[in-house]
Amino acid sequence: MRVLGINALFHDPAAALVIDGRTVAAAEEERFSRRKHGKRPLPFSAWELPEQAAAWCLRRAGLRPQDLDAVAYSYDPELARPAETMGLDDPWDHLRQTYAREAPNFLRTALPGLDPGIVRFVPHHMAHAASSAFAAPDAEDSSVLVLDGRGERASHLAARRVRDKLEPLYAQDLPHSLGLVYEELTGHLGFLRSSDEFKVMALASHGTPRMLPELRKHVHPTGDGGFRATAVPWHELCPPRGADEPWTQDHADVAASAQAVLEETLLDLARWLHGKTHHSVLTLAGGVALNCVANSRIAREGPFSQVWVQPAAGDAGTALGGALLLTAGAGVQPEPMTGADLGRDWSDAELGAWLKTAAVTFERPADIAATVARALAENRIVAWFQGRSEYGPRALGHRSLMAHPGHAGNLERLNDVKGREQFRPVAPMVLADRAPEIFDGPMPSPYMLFVHDVAEPWRDRIPAVVHVDGTARIQTVDPACEPLVARMLGEFEKLTGLPVVVNTSLNTAGRPMVDDPRDALECFGSSPVDLLAIGPYAIRRQDLFRTSEGGTSEGGTSEGGDL
Repeated sequence: MRVLGINALFHDPAAALVIDGRTVAAAEEERFSRRKHGKRPLPFSAWELPEQAAAWCLRRAGLRPQDLDAVAYSYDPELARPAETMGLDDPWDHLRQTYAREAPNFLRTALPGLDPGIVRFVPHHMAHAASSAFAAPDAEDSSVLVLDGRGERASHLAARRVRDKLEPLYAQDLPHSLGLVYEELTGHLGFLRSSDEFKVMALASHGTPRMLPELRKHVHPTGDGGFRATAVPWHELCPPRGADEPWTQDHADVAASAQAVLEETLLDLARWLHGKTHHSVLTLAGGVALNCVANSRIAREGPFSQVWVQPAAGDAGTALGGALLLTAGAGVQPEPMTGADLGRDWSDAELGAWLKTAAVTFERPADIAATVARALAENRIVAWFQGRSEYGPRALGHRSLMAHPGHAGNLERLNDVKGREQFRPVAPMVLADRAPEIFDGPMPSPYMLFVHDVAEPWRDRIPAVVHVDGTARIQTVDPACEPLVARMLGEFEKLTGLPVVVNTSLNTAGRPMVDDPRDALECFGSSPVDLLAIGPYAIRRQDLFRTSEGGTSEGGTSEGGDL
């Protein structure tokens, strides 16, 4: 059973390929097009498909479009209603619906040889739910919550998985939407809607939820599995912020209040769902599930003993979910995800050829992990490009920017390198067996989708990764799953006594994460990073820009040795 999943209609266009229940490839179009989020979520862009991502997924498996058994498109226009009847101010939404109905023919053009008759429309929130419920480990009997901005006519789905079946239990109709409310606040605070919601979450840690009583009048659970969330008078709560203006305490306080009311509502939904299913496992998907602060509160205070979040929880994940749902519907048991590393990679020889073509000076040390650990211990900033790229918005040790966590100034330093706001935190990666002594929260946490309290004795030892509220969004590293990263962490601990390294995404503000070797070289060459570790090779900044009487126009290699 060969199923290609496609997400295209709103934002974060992506493709995923599932063969006989196993996810073999998944990638977001932004990594190919180099446009953040692939496109803006406007009706006028709804026709755009993840053409490059889809073609790559097929190439990865050695398939042609005509070899596919089905294509899942993660939106069903038959379920949609006119925007005005749903209380939405979206006069061009009918154009979006037209493009959705024509998707099979668009796909035939994008993937020559594809039979448009095998394209299946999958309800948007069912695709979200399947991306989590079917991808989670040990979740054959589990509950699933989906929350985002909107689907065809709803913004939320509560469901349960029983083996290969997903049963919807409740859906919240539009215009009530926790995702849209959070998006509106994102715009009010001067950030980009459907893109920068994580900045609001970060800003909330700098405020107090003093506006919570007023917000509860507009956003609150209804006790029956649903909620009310619409028409929040943001202008009455605090002045809008211009994109280039500094934030004020009022802005931080309204962000903290919105975060608090979101968490309260999600907890109520989780408790209602548990009362219906009595499951021990809850899985989460939808853009709201990328709110790691809320996820942690659900895990800490909710009724489920285990909470699992799909690493590509936003709309990109519906490409995977649609493919998994059609697979299960055909009687093939979907296999759980083994990791988020589902994108492109290159062999050592291919990477070496890229570097020679770029005419850069590089070396091949005996152990790249040890080389990087030494550079980090010397307080160098390292760009880390290893293996397959990640599916989803988190850098998880494949396309990462790393630094020493013991120097408080490295937070400002990294935010300067990336060109982003200074209130933004950076995250720690930590050896899984050492994590419990340093962090308190859901374990393991391989996808960086929960926040953890940092133990008091460690806060002064790793200040670069401790947020203003004493928390950190950690990634636990299991040597069985990530042997190279684990070895680097082990070597770093030998040198510093710290089993933790700063990890943030390898990109600069407003650009997608680095994906291919050219991206890595461009990012390294244009930002003050000290070392690029790309496969087994190392490039030092002083070598890249070193000049001498004879110049350094040719790249060179060194087999063995160290930097």
